[in-house]
Amino acid sequence: MIDLKRHPKKGFAKATGKRVKKKSIYSPRQSSDFQMSRSKFSDYLTCPRCFYLDRVLGLETPKTPGWTLNSTVDNLLKKEFDESRKNKKPHRLFKENGLGHLVPFDHPEMDNWRDALHHGLRLRYKNTNIILSGGIDDIWQDTKTKKLIVVDYKSQAKNGLVTTKDYLDDAFRDGYKIQMDFYAYLLSGMGFDVDPTSYFLVCNAKTDEDGFHATMHFDEYIIPYNWNKEWIEAKIDQMLVLINQHEIPKPHPSCRNCAYADQYSKVLVAN
Repeated sequence: MIDLKRHPKKGFAKATGKRVKKKSIYSPRQSSDFQMSRSKFSDYLTCPRCFYLDRVLGLETPKTPGWTLNSTVDNLLKKEFDESRKNKKPHRLFKENGLGHLVPFDHPEMDNWRDALHHGLRLRYKNTNIILSGGIDDIWQDTKTKKLIVVDYKSQAKNGLVTTKDYLDDAFRDGYKIQMDFYAYLLSGMGFDVDPTSYFLVCNAKTDEDGFHATMHFDEYIIPYNWNKEWIEAKIDQMLVLINQHEIPKPHPSCRNCAYADQYSKVLVAN
């Protein structure tokens, strides 16, 4: 993808390839606090080299377009669940899916927890200067056990029914499961009792309609996922070793960004 840097009001802006916000760049062995988001942790798991070039050396990677339709679905769902939260009643989907004992969790920090850009769930990692963070879509609560339930909204368009097995077995959804594991880790670390089952609320756009007619219809599925946070700390420890060194790591052999950068440099040198 070719990404041109633009100013919201002034048109094109000069692209430097470097980050300008110092707080987004980590200096090896720094003592001041540094925020590490869920998405950046996922970047580390995906390709250590790209992650290091971004967080430590301050290279700015090209951006992808925003998923505006997905964000709209998320926002509309949040309005629905906030109404149930306000009324302290189960959402319409709960009884339909045998979950009538659940309610949206009501907490004064909910809006902050959902604000990934400015706040999110926050947890200091052990005795380090690293503040882990992640913006959660929603939290439900079991009225019987009082345990909290991690929830993530997902939008897609796929023919046929969506089954739990097919959804979770899809390799392209491994990142979704990492999200759930990470959010459950944060919430547990913040002192909350978290139910072992989390849920993906999947909104699947129907593609077999006779036309658009300015309307999209969705089937809704609640997909249970038993999160696992046991692997997270080992990976965070490895990530901390990486960002506190001055050596650029090797690329992931399947990383297209690294492969493109390698070929790009070879072509420039050859010509």
